[in-house]
Amino acid sequence: MQRGVLTLAAAAFFALPAFAEPAATPQDVFLTTQGEGQYLAKDLLLGAKVHNAEGAIVGDVEDLILDANNQVQGVIVGVGGFAGFGEKRIGVALPALQIKNESGVVIVSLPQATKATLDALPAFERKQPPKSLIDRAIEKAKELSDKSAVTAKDAYEKAKEEAGPALQRAEDAAKKTYEESVKPALEKAGEATKDAYDAAKDAMATKPAETTTPAETPAATPPAAEPSAPATTPAETPKETPPATTP
Repeated sequence: MQRGVLTLAAAAFFALPAFAEPAATPQDVFLTTQGEGQYLAKDLLLGAKVHNAEGAIVGDVEDLILDANNQVQGVIVGVGGFAGFGEKRIGVALPALQIKNESGVVIVSLPQATKATLDALPAFERKQPPKSLIDRAIEKAKELSDKSAVTAKDAYEKAKEEAGPALQRAEDAAKKTYEESVKPALEKAGEATKDAYDAAKDAMATKPAETTTPAETPAATPPAAEPSAPATTPAETPKETPPATTP
């Protein structure tokens, strides 16, 4: 019974709609859609293959160069090398790139990227050294920790707000179901069980005692007959000897 009530309560809880109002979104802070003329760096520049005037691939865009106003001034292109080894990273001004969208495919070109020019260019000089693998791992761990904390806190607050009314409604629904359906069924089942028990008890009290028939005594087996003595043959009677005659 208790399991059935809990099941009904859980079903009622999940069937109830959430009444929490969405949080207000600050104006001029978040962008919900991509506007006309806007593009995403990963879709257009980051990772894009750079072609020369002949259409051959000379490198790929690895990073963006921003100014103090966070405006893109140029890109970092990795050229030369093989499979990322021995690559040289050069800086290219953004206006020097030709970006075209041909049949849904973005093509980035640098007409001035001849082999002689690329070989003669010095590598791009960074003002700050790149982050080590350990630094990046620490930042990533902190990022995941912060995201998890925010997500868990938001989920807890939302559940806390919705739990009170929802649980009360679920409890009321379970109680109503119990009063209207479960309780009458249990009472009927109890009455039926009691009637069956009383009937069985009366039947046992009025039932006549059964007459027991003694078990038949098996017939005695006659004793085995003793073997008869073999017939005796009478001994032969000796012949009488005639008396001797006296002269």
